[in-house]
Amino acid sequence: METLATILTPRVGRHRRRIGRGIGSGRGKTSGYGHKGARARSGGTKCGFEGGQMPIYRRLPKRGFTPLTKKKGVCCLNLLDLQRLLNAGKLKSGERVTLDSLKACGAIRSTTEIVRVLGKGSLSSALTIAVDYVTPSAARLIVKAGGEVYQARAEV
Repeated sequence: METLATILTPRVGRHRRRIGRGIGSGRGKTSGYGHKGARARSGGTKCGFEGGQMPIYRRLPKRGFTPLTKKKGVCCLNLLDLQRLLNAGKLKSGERVTLDSLKACGAIRSTTEIVRVLGKGSLSSALTIAVDYVTPSAARLIVKAGGEVYQARAEV
């Protein structure tokens, strides 16, 4: 199995092609950039620039939505994050975990308004979870560990 280091390093004997080295290369002198002008100079192209015409990304209407995890004020916590807080002594077994208690122990930012608990990992001790969203898999694991789940909002 390949490691990340071997995937990211270039193959032996492979090197970057250097363009514009003499007449015989076929890309000599101006190296395909022509004479003078903005495109011949360094930094001459700007992504999306269409010569002063309104660019297509500004002409077309915006579509789609922002997922819950990308919205400001929303934080996703896995069960393994809660277990790390238990191991560090920031949470105690049997404690009620709320938005305010998570802010107090430094697990989430003070600007967070919505907390969603996800089911990655497991819990070794009982916790009473009272947050906005809890996924079904996380709820099963919390109850299995002897805890309880109180969900403020319906699952999305």
